[in-house]
Amino acid sequence: QVQLVESGGGLVQAGGSLRLSCEASGFTFNDFAICWFRQTPNKEREGVSGISSRDGTTYYADSVKGRFTVSRDNAKKTVYLQMNSLKLEDTATYYCAAAWHLHYCSDYHTGRYGMDYWGQGALVTVSS
Repeated sequence: QVQLVESGGGLVQAGGSLRLSCEASGFTFNDFAICWFRQTPNKEREGVSGISSRDGTTYYADSVKGRFTVSRDNAKKTVYLQMNSLKLEDTATYYCAAAWHLHYCSDYHTGRYGMDYWGQGALVTVSS
């Protein structure tokens, strides 16, 4: 059974930090790039970060660049998203997803690329 399970969400004050984890099972994790998306009720799903399958190439949206860091541990089949200097506008449900190529993370919004697997989401709430 294919699963992507996010954890680590929660409530944090502005300026604080959280680390999200995305643990995979049921598929060949090393073959896939992993993307992080976020979504609020009033916005479309936004690709905020991603990491390639093997060489560790990363992607960051401008909105999180310099504050978020993505990493992966292929032995543990887990990807992490370290979020620092959190802002009110970072409040969202965060999803991890598996894709064949890293650029799918940034180009998903075009509608031309799809994710193979999605997690269930983890809520991050940043308070003032």
